[in-house]
Amino acid sequence: MRPHPYLRAYMAGIAMPTAGLVIAVTVFTIARYGIGLDVPIERALVFPLAVVPSAWGVWNMLHLAIRTRLRLALGLHGAVLPILLLPAGAMLGRTFAIFDSPFQTAALFAPLAIAFYYLAWKYVVGFLNAEVGIA
Repeated sequence: MRPHPYLRAYMAGIAMPTAGLVIAVTVFTIARYGIGLDVPIERALVFPLAVVPSAWGVWNMLHLAIRTRLRLALGLHGAVLPILLLPAGAMLGRTFAIFDSPFQTAALFAPLAIAFYYLAWKYVVGFLNAEVGIA
């Protein structure tokens, strides 16, 4: 018996950011303990580790649910997600005093994040959706 399509959409959505976070944690750990870079890893990784993979999974489930009513390409649908995540991350960056000016930093990286999310959703999440049979 195959799992429900929404469960398959969630799993296809979280696969890429989870793998990417393993790489990010490795780089941060090497930078902090290997090179001696004084970056508050614990505070900087709370938001990405806790929210981003689940947000990708839920966002993919939302795409599956609304794709019959709203004909929006998967890449464009994914490109909207950083518009929601960047302000939330900037707010937490200000709360935990990780960045001096988190909203200006978020605005500076917004076009890059939108382009990255578009490509990641179009190619990686699209491929994973096809693999689990929900494309």
